Amino acid sequence: MTAVALGLGAALCWGVGDVLARLASRAIGAYRALLYAQLVGVGMLTAYAGTTGELARAVGGASPTAWGWAVGTGAIFTVATFAFYRAMETGVLALVSPITASYAAVTVLLAVAAGETLTTTRTAGIAAALAGVVVASIPARAAHEPTGPAGHAVRWALVAAVAFGVTFWLLGFRVTPAFGGVAAVWVLRAVAALVLLAASRPARASLAPPRGPTARLVLAIGALDTLGFVANNVGTTHGLVSVVSVLGSLFSAVTVLVAWGTLGERLAVRQWLGVAVLLVGVVLVSR
Repeated sequence: MTAVALGLGAALCWGVGDVLARLASRAIGAYRALLYAQLVGVGMLTAYAGTTGELARAVGGASPTAWGWAVGTGAIFTVATFAFYRAMETGVLALVSPITASYAAVTVLLAVAAGETLTTTRTAGIAAALAGVVVASIPARAAHEPTGPAGHAVRWALVAAVAFGVTFWLLGFRVTPAFGGVAAVWVLRAVAALVLLAASRPARASLAPPRGPTARLVLAIGALDTLGFVANNVGTTHGLVSVVSVLGSLFSAVTVLVAWGTLGERLAVRQWLGVAVLLVGVVLVSR
């Protein structure tokens, strides 16, 4: 049950954070929003893990091979997150969020290929959860968005889905076992920040710090996203990577519910049905 609770906690953090990330991406651009969110995460985890000694133990005790996996995973994570932010910046959140959430299918396939075995009940739960995410997250109006921008956003979301799927598989099987749940996220954040800083000049991206309300948005995004990743990583140490990844992918439905509760967006009957289906999936996965 610990793994289930942590997977759902990750979904909650990511779902709320994504609503804020869309606002920040459209205010200052995906590049700056992503960079400063990563820096917030690095600062948070350095303060926590540095104080407890966990960071020093993990970083100093990891083998060169583990570092290679961690840095490579961090690079893939950077691609995944930037693609998702670009999708949110240029497209409709209700469309790109469920597409990105399909990363769980990639992670499950890789986890099973790596040797994880799933019971029939959990397999049915995973299928129900993924189906529920799609049904709950795509409102009818998403299909009527302009084809040009929507097409670009969908492509970015597909890139994010594949890259996130690989990222979470590598985290569960290669990085977290070597570094631990918190330090592994610190490495991802640090690598992403370094890559974005190094690429800023050729990308002609502004590095001006966000100010005012946008700065507060970025702080909240960095905190929520980091907490979500820590919950996900710690969850994989208590349960199957495939199960925790699917539960984390429910963030898309959380995003829709947050928009309904705070922005006054109405949910269609089929969206409520999708929420019900994914909740059934959660129950089956937890058995």
